[in-house]
Formats: sequence, structure tokens, C-alpha cells
Amino acid sequence: MESHEQKIEQQRVDSVIHQITAKIKSVSMEYSKAHAEMKLVQQNYSANTSVNYVEVDDRIDTSAELQQQRALASRLIENEQIISNQLNVYQELEKSPYFGRIDIQDPGETEQDRLYIGTASFTDKNENFLVYDWRAPISAIYYNGTLGDVTYDTPAGKQLTKLTKKRQFLIQNGQIESMFDTNETVGDEMLQHVLGQQNDETMQNIVATIQHEQNDIIRDTRSDLLVVQGVAGSGKTSAILQRIAFLLYHSRQELQADQIVLFSPNKLFSHYISDVLPSLGERNMRQVTLADFLTQRLQGLNVESLFDRYEKDLDLTPEQQALVDYKSSSQYMHQIADYCQHLAPTHFKFNHIYFNGRVFFDKADIEQIYQGLPQLQPAERFLRTKNILIKRLKHRIGQEAKSDWVAEEIDQLSDEQYHNLLGSKRRHDFQEIDAETNYIARKIVTRRLRKVYDAIYNNYFLDIYSQYADFMDTVTLPDSVSAKIMATDKQNFSHDIEFHRCELVDAAPLLYIRDILTGGGQNHAMQHLFVDEMQDYSIAQLQYLHHAFPKAHMTFLGDAEQALFKAVQTPEELLTSLRDAFQVRRPRLLKLNRSYRSTLPITTFAKALLPDGDQIEAFNRPGQLPRLVIRYDAESGYEALASEVTNLRADYGTVAILTKNLEQAHEVYQKLHHQASDVTLMTDADLSLPKGTLIMPIYLAKGLEFDAVIAWDVSATNFPNERFTGTLYTIATRAMHQLVLMSLGPVSPLIASDKMPKSVLQIEHELTN
Repeated sequence: MESHEQKIEQQRVDSVIHQITAKIKSVSMEYSKAHAEMKLVQQNYSANTSVNYVEVDDRIDTSAELQQQRALASRLIENEQIISNQLNVYQELEKSPYFGRIDIQDPGETEQDRLYIGTASFTDKNENFLVYDWRAPISAIYYNGTLGDVTYDTPAGKQLTKLTKKRQFLIQNGQIESMFDTNETVGDEMLQHVLGQQNDETMQNIVATIQHEQNDIIRDTRSDLLVVQGVAGSGKTSAILQRIAFLLYHSRQELQADQIVLFSPNKLFSHYISDVLPSLGERNMRQVTLADFLTQRLQGLNVESLFDRYEKDLDLTPEQQALVDYKSSSQYMHQIADYCQHLAPTHFKFNHIYFNGRVFFDKADIEQIYQGLPQLQPAERFLRTKNILIKRLKHRIGQEAKSDWVAEEIDQLSDEQYHNLLGSKRRHDFQEIDAETNYIARKIVTRRLRKVYDAIYNNYFLDIYSQYADFMDTVTLPDSVSAKIMATDKQNFSHDIEFHRCELVDAAPLLYIRDILTGGGQNHAMQHLFVDEMQDYSIAQLQYLHHAFPKAHMTFLGDAEQALFKAVQTPEELLTSLRDAFQVRRPRLLKLNRSYRSTLPITTFAKALLPDGDQIEAFNRPGQLPRLVIRYDAESGYEALASEVTNLRADYGTVAILTKNLEQAHEVYQKLHHQASDVTLMTDADLSLPKGTLIMPIYLAKGLEFDAVIAWDVSATNFPNERFTGTLYTIATRAMHQLVLMSLGPVSPLIASDKMPKSVLQIEHELTN
């Protein structure tokens, strides 16, 4: 573009940055003031906590004062956080105030409006917009519009305007590095620059490079089930994070960040995406892994993780796999619902409630209570049983309060302990001393029997494991599963429970049966549920998440080609099965077929691994061909591996060695870690990605990307057949700039196939026996 035009645009950048800098200065002063006020209140609060509590009147006055100061501190903390977030936003804008410009002309108007689009809004002293937030309704023109007449959504309905110019900027540290006019969403020049950079420890926001198809995902506010199927490197995760930022902006009054939950594939991924929303001035949503969620809900059980399941499923027989497939289906969950609906009272399984090792409430008595109630829905009947047990506990507390041991304990109380038991009550609240003493006595017994109350409140008197085993006896099995193998599976389940273990495939059905029978387990506050890498979840697990968050709009994203645990399903089949399982009204499927992460040669190779790889569109970013290094014994293989690592580390900050499983990752680490100090074996307990050479099984790398990837041992022994296509494809598509494949012995037929074009791979150092 002409230097004169760029000079004019740079002058505007300088002017806007000058005003942003002034704003930063004033907001910094506000922050310092807010911080000082906060420290003062904290000091006063600390001083007051040392007040003498012995006198009741002093205690009440002090408590009221502390509550006031606590409320004041809470408001000041919130105010300080708001100012801090504003400061962070302005500091980011100071480096790069905007990335786009649109010139529009409304019908009947003679003059054009010039709008600049950035990561956040910024106005001058007169409240004139110098920068528009990328999420503002009018900003959609930048992402969706082509030159000419366009429409965009506003609160009042659709608005017509004419787009006369779309300009893109690359601004770094206040300087325009490049700018160009385009009719596209984002021109290849900007994409080439952004995608050509080396990988960072955390994902960056992509608001400057959002594509048209990604914008459809981000701005969808109507669908109650949005399924995003995107090929590896298509930006689906980035688009989902921008979607969360958009929803928070769009529904500012009705939606808070803690009303959004994202299920991440692992803790590494959670850390990797942790900077995206804060960089846009938003708080992070809640994040949880499936394993953490299930373990928290099944307290006391060690629930099998996705990673354990992957390691184990490699050894299943065809019939065992058929049973796993059935228990993972919506049909299995529907049978649970039917079982609970028609459960006879005599089949309801109860536990004793113990206190200090002795039976406090006998399960026979609990059964008698339950069976004696009128015909009701199981959850209502269970709740009435629970209330009766609480009433009986209160009666027992009243009886126990008259015991000699309670009177002795009252006599031994200090004044402070006595007043603490009185709580908010004062002595003139009691008409006679016996009433006060009885009140204190009941408090003492209630405190002692707290475990019994907790057991009732938390439904521990329901024997959910026996109930699930009883259900397994009633299951109608498909033809592919025999009654014998189901019986063996039931025995294995009961055996695992004895040792506080639970297979992943049983966790969701177990929780589902418990929730239906007890009427609990549902969170009605969550408004949006996001699941990443959905192809690694069963329909039963997704159905349980839908049950657990019944009011939430659902957004599921994944790539069927990267399925590690099950056969590939077409996106259309997946949407149909989800729609039928969830009975939603407004389902929508969006597909992202263009891959941006890897260079053209790497994407071309990855496409060739897949039967339907021609559907993937590769972004035209040049790079080296993937290289295949073959060795016929382990010793020379590890020598070649060490050499490859050294060469790649000379050019890249992060090199990942990806293996099929954890055992192989350990073996590689044992061979390499003594040769360099920056070799790290990653496990599912790790929370962040360091720089250097990383070694990990592929299932830990889901959703991540690396400068260079070495695929370890892609031999016919390690990847023998089509079952491992998804695994090998996932490994290859983690690489941004370079991919090296290493084989110990003859290469996997997935690579050596006649369908694999010879031009997509460079074979080096092939040695014979």
C-alpha cells in the first residue's frame, strides 16, 4: 500500500495510543487509591479480630462491626479487581489498539462512517468511539461482510448498510508493520505472519484472524445444541473461547463467567488456554476434566481416567469391546431411566447408618419406612424417607440431651465456649434457666451426632452400588453381548467397588441412577456447557452431563478423525444421535474443514492418512516435507532420536516426542533425559508446558500444538492396522512447523500403504539389517 496512506494511518495510531496512555495513567491512579483503601480496611479488620469475646454484649457489637467491615472489604476487593481488569485491557490496547477498519455508508446518508475494530472498545473524552470491540454487533461486518450491501444484527433487528472498504492492520508495539485492503475476512498475508510464529506456552486470542466460518460459531446465540466438527488445526478451540468471550459480552447482565463450564481433555490443556479470556478483559469460565468431575461426584471412589482407559482398551476382546460400546450408549442410559421409573419398593437397596462403629439406623428400619410410604415417584419417596430419618434423629438428640454425660460436659465449659454455643441468642431470650440449659445440651449432642446428620443429608443410606448391580441383572442386551460376559462384568464391578475403584464406563450410569432415585445431582445455575475433544466422550457420558446441567445451552466440539476410543462417526450421524438422546429443539452442526496449524506439507501428509482426507483444506503455508527415519534395532533408533532432537532444538523452542502410550514415553525419557537438562516427561498431573524437549503419550497432547513433533516408533508392530489411524493422525497434526516420524523396523501399513503418495514424505537414513 502507498506509503502516504500508511503514514496517515500511523498518525491515527499514534493519536489513539497517546489517548490510551493518558487513560492508563488516570486508571493507574484510581487503582493505587483503591488498593490503599483496601489495605486500610484490612488493617482495621485485623485489629478488630482481637477483641475480647467473653461478654455477650461486646461479642454481638463486635460481630456486627466485623460483618460491616467484611462487606466493605468485599466491595473494595470487587472494585479493585474491576479497575485492575480495565488497566490490563488498556495496556494491551496500547501495544496494538486495533487490527481492522471498515468504511460503511447507511442508506440515505451522503457521508461514510469509518470504524476501527480491536480487542476492546475505547472512547475519547467526549465518548466518541476510537475503537470498537470486536464483539459489538456492527463489528460482525468486518468478519462476515464483503464489499457492497451488507446486513448486521442489532438489538432493534437487522440493519442494512454498504461496506465500501475493509482494511487490515498488523500493529506491534504501536507501529504499523503492514496493512492492506481486502474483500476477504482475513487475508492470507496476516494469517501467514501469525501462523508462522513459534509456539508459545499458552494459546493466544485469535480475534484479529477470525474466519467467516469461525465467526458463525462465535456469534450463535440461538442453538441449544451446537456441535462443531473441525479438522485438526482448524481453530475450533480458539473459536470456542472467543464464543465464550462473545457470550459474556452479549449477555453482560444475565451471564457471569462462573455460569459457564468447560470440560477440558486434561490439565495441561486447561493451562494452555488460560490466558485467552483474560487477554480479552474477561474472567475465565469454570474448567474441569471429566475425571475430576466424576471423582468429585463419586467421592470415595477412584474413577478410571480417560488415559487409563486408553491404555486398557488396547487389550479388550471383541465381545468385551461390544459390552463397553453398549454401556456407552444412550440405549443403556434409557434403560436406567426405565428401571428407576418402575423400581419396586422391595428392590430399593439401603445401607446401615453407623456412628462410632455401631449401627445408628438399621437398614431394615429404613426399608420399612420406605416401603410404608404411599405410591410416589422414587425421588419423592426417597425424600420423604430422608425427612423421616431427620425427624427421628432430632428425637434421638432430644433424648440424648438429658443424659448425664451432657450435663457433665456443660459444667466443664468455659465462658467463651458457652457463649459460642449460645450463638446469636442472648440470655433474656430464654424464660427460664432450664430452657437455656436444654438449648445448650441439644447443641452439644447435635454437634456430636453431626456425622449421622451428614450421612442422611448426603444420602449415604442408599446403597447405590448394590442398586446398580441390581440394574445390571435387568439389562436387555444386544445380540453382540452374551449374558455370561455381562455377569462377569457385574462381578468385576462389585470386586472393584470393594477396593474403591470404578471403571470409567460405569461412572456416568452409576451417577445417573443415583441422581434419578434421590432427585439430586443437578446444577440449574449453569447456563452454558462446553465439551472439548467430544469424540473421546461416550454418548452416555454426554447424556449425563446434559442431565447434570439441565438448563445449559450445549456446545460440543471435536474431530471424529482424532477419536482414540471408538470408531469414526460422521458429523451428521453424531448430530442425529445427540439430538435423539437429548431431545433438543434447536440443534445445529457446523463444520470447519480448513486446517491452519501445520504447514502445507505436514497437512498434506496428515490428510493422506485418512480415508476421507480429501475433505480437509490445507492452508498454503510453505515448509519442509515430513521426514521418515527408519532404524532396525532399538539402540540405533535411540541414537537417531537424540540426533533429531538436537537438530530440531537448534531452531525451535519446543520439540515434542509423542508416543502411543505411557510405557513408551517412559522408555524414551529413560534414554534421553541424561543427555540434556531440558528434557521433560509430561504426565496427567502436570499443569503447564515448559520449553525444551517434551515427551508424552499422545492422549496428553490432545488440543495442544508444538513447533516440531517427533512421532516415536511408527512401525508396523506399534501401529499395525486401521484401528490406530486416529492416533497416528492426531500425532502428526500436533506439529506446526516440522514433523519427523521414526520407525523401529518396518513402517506401519498406514504410512507404507499404496494409497500414501510418495511425494508427501521424505525417507531418510533407511538402513538394512
